[in-house]
Amino acid sequence: MTRIVVLRHAPTAWNRGRRLQGRTDVALDEEGVAVAARWRLDPAWTGYRILASPLQRARMTARLLFPDAEIGIDSRLIEMDFGAWEGKRLADLRADPTGDTAQREDMGLDFRAPQGESPREVQARLLPLLQRLAELGRPTVLVTHKAVGRALYALASGWPMIGKPPVKLRPNCAHVYALEADGMPRIEQLNVSLEG
Repeated sequence: MTRIVVLRHAPTAWNRGRRLQGRTDVALDEEGVAVAARWRLDPAWTGYRILASPLQRARMTARLLFPDAEIGIDSRLIEMDFGAWEGKRLADLRADPTGDTAQREDMGLDFRAPQGESPREVQARLLPLLQRLAELGRPTVLVTHKAVGRALYALASGWPMIGKPPVKLRPNCAHVYALEADGMPRIEQLNVSLEG
C-alpha cells in the first residue's frame, strides 16, 4: 500500500468571493499566504514526495508548506475546468431562472459546466497518476484543488456525487488515502486538521 496525502491549496480572493476558479490561474494573496503559514503538517509526512498542480495557488501553497523540498508539477492535478462558469458564483448560477444549473448538478459524476470538464473526466486523468504512484511505492503529498479532491474522494468512497457526500471534505484539512496495487484509492483518514 502506498499512502497519499491530498491537500487543497490555501484560499484565494476568489475562494472568499465564492467564485468558481477552475483553470483560471489565480494566485494566493496576502491572506491566503497567511493561512498557509499557519498550517501545521503531520511530522510523518516529512520525506514524502511532493507533487502540485501547475496552477499558481497550488504551487505557492506547496512552496510555503514544503520550503526545503523538491516540488514536482503534474498537470493531472490541475483543477476541474469549469468552462463558461469560471469567475461566476454558483449561488448566482443557481438563482438564474433561465439557467440549467440544477439539471447539470443532478448529473453527479457527469456534471459539466458549459465547455467544461466532468468529475468523471477528472477521475480518468487522475487514475494513471495514482497507478504510477502505486508502482513507485513512495508516499506522496498531492497539493491540488477542491473539485479534484472531491473527484478523488468519490472514486475512493463510491459516492456518485449526487446529493451530499457521506463525509464533507472540510477546508484547511488533509485527506489521507492508501493506494491499492492498481492505483485505486482507499480512505485512511479524512479531514485531518492543518490548523495548529
